[in-house]
Amino acid sequence: MILQTEAFKAYIDHFNANDEETVIQAIDNSSAWDWLSSNMPLFECPDKTIEETYYFRWWVYRKHLKKTADGYIVTEFHPTVPWAGKHNSINCAVGHHLNEGRWLKNSADFLKDYILFWFRGGGSIRSYSSWIVDAVWNYVKVSGDFAFAIELLPDFIAHYRAWITSHLNGSGLFWSHDDRDAMELSISGSGLRPTLNSYLYADAAAISKIAGLAGKQEVREEFEGHARRLKELIQTKLWDPHDEFFKVIPLAAPKSDAAVWDFEKMDRSTNVREQIGYIPWYFHLPDQGYEAAWKQLLDTEGFSAPYGPTTAERRHPRFMFEHAHECLWNGPSWPFATSQTLTAMANLLNDYCQTYINQEDYLQLLRTYAASHYRLCEDGSRVCWLDENLDPFTGEWLSRRILESWGWRENKGGRERGKDYNHSTFNDLVISGLVGIRPREDGVLEVRPLVPVNSWDYFCLDKLDYRGHTVTVFYDRDGSQYGKGPGLHVFVDGIECGLGELGGPPLEIPLNAAKRKF
Repeated sequence: MILQTEAFKAYIDHFNANDEETVIQAIDNSSAWDWLSSNMPLFECPDKTIEETYYFRWWVYRKHLKKTADGYIVTEFHPTVPWAGKHNSINCAVGHHLNEGRWLKNSADFLKDYILFWFRGGGSIRSYSSWIVDAVWNYVKVSGDFAFAIELLPDFIAHYRAWITSHLNGSGLFWSHDDRDAMELSISGSGLRPTLNSYLYADAAAISKIAGLAGKQEVREEFEGHARRLKELIQTKLWDPHDEFFKVIPLAAPKSDAAVWDFEKMDRSTNVREQIGYIPWYFHLPDQGYEAAWKQLLDTEGFSAPYGPTTAERRHPRFMFEHAHECLWNGPSWPFATSQTLTAMANLLNDYCQTYINQEDYLQLLRTYAASHYRLCEDGSRVCWLDENLDPFTGEWLSRRILESWGWRENKGGRERGKDYNHSTFNDLVISGLVGIRPREDGVLEVRPLVPVNSWDYFCLDKLDYRGHTVTVFYDRDGSQYGKGPGLHVFVDGIECGLGELGGPPLEIPLNAAKRKF
C-alpha cells in the first residue's frame, strides 16, 4: 500500500460537518468513514478539486445504499418521489450505479441484491430506458463473478424481448419518449433516438458474450445478430452526414412511420445536435469514420460552456427555450450526460484513431465537471454539492433554484429533492478513464492512463479490489513522491508487476501468472 488511509479522513469529516442529514438509509454520516475506509479505493493527485470531488462522490454514493425487504438497492433520490417505484427505486440511472459501485471492495454485498431486485424483486425495470445488462457485464468483469451473469441469462433475454415487443419500430430501430430516456423536454423530442438504440445494442452484445460463456451457441448468435443490425441502422439512419452527428428521427409513437429520413429536409425546430449523439461511443458502437462529431464538444457554438457540456448545441435557435418545468434537457448541463460523454471520450481516446480530441481535453473536461460539484450558500460559504442540473454558464443548480422558488412542493419531491442526487458517475471516470483501469473479460489487468504527459508530477490509485486482488497504480515523475522510482508503476497484492511511462503502450498484467518484482 502506497497511500495512508487516515490521510483522507479529513475529507469525510468536512463533508459530515457541512451536511444536513435529511434522509438516513443503510449507512449514516457517523458510520461513513468506517464504511468508506474499508471499501473505497484511495486516490491522490495534484488537482485538489478532482481529489476532493472523488471522495465527495464516494461519500454521496454510500448515502444511497438502502436496505429493503428485497435486500439492498441503490436509490437515485433521497426523499420519496411520486414517480418512483418499489422502495423509492428508479431504474434510469442503474447503469451509472453499477459502473460506479463496482469499484467498491465489497460491492457484491449490495450490488448483487440490487441487480436481482430489478430482474426478480419487483423493480420496474423498463419504466425508463437503461443499459442494465451491459452494466452487469461491466460489473462482473471487475468482480470476476461470471457465474452470476450466466445465472441471470434467461432474465436478460426476457428483458430484451420485452423491449422488442413494446418499442421496436418497423424501421428496425427502437422508439423512445425523451421523458422515458430521463431527458424530458428536449429540443428533438421523442422518436428514434441514439439513447435507447445504443443501450439495446450494448445489452444485445453483452447477452451474446454471456451466452457464449454459458455455451448457448444459438443464443450467442441470435443476440450477436441483434447487435450487428442495430449498429448498422444507427450508423445509416441516425447519422446526419451534413452535420456529422448522430441525431434523433422524430416520431409521434412507437409504430409510426418517419415523415422523412433526410435530416436536411427535416423541421429545423427539432433537427439539432444534442449531447446524446456521443452515447454510441459509450458502448464502442461506431466504426471508424464518425469521429468528426467530437469537434462539436470543444466548440462554443456547440457544447462547450464554463460548466458544460451543454445538452444541446448552443447555436440552435431553441437552445435553453423557456418552459415552466424544473428539469429541461434543452441546454442545461446534466451530470448524467456529462458522465456518459466522458466515458465515451475515454473510449474514443483508447480505441479510435482521430485528431479531434486529446488527453488534455479529457482532463480539462473532468476538471470542469469536478468544479461543478459546489454550491454557494446564502451565508456566502461554499460547500460540496451534487444536485440535478446546472446552468452551464454560472454553475448554479437550476432545478434546486426553481423548486425552492415554488416552495418545495410535495408533488415535486419536497424540500431539497435533488440534494446528493445519485444520477451520474464521477469515480468511474477517474478509475477507468484517468487512471486507466480497463476491465477485460480475460484474466489480464490492463492499465492505460489518460493523464497527459507533462501534466501531473504524480498520482496514485491504491487499495483497488480487482477480482480479489489488491491493485495499486501510481505515477511519479522523478521518484520523489512515493520513493519507488520514476515512471508508471503497477503493484498487485503488494508486488510490483508493471513498469512503464505515461503515453506509452498499455501495461497488461496476467493476474494468474507468477509475479516478478522489478
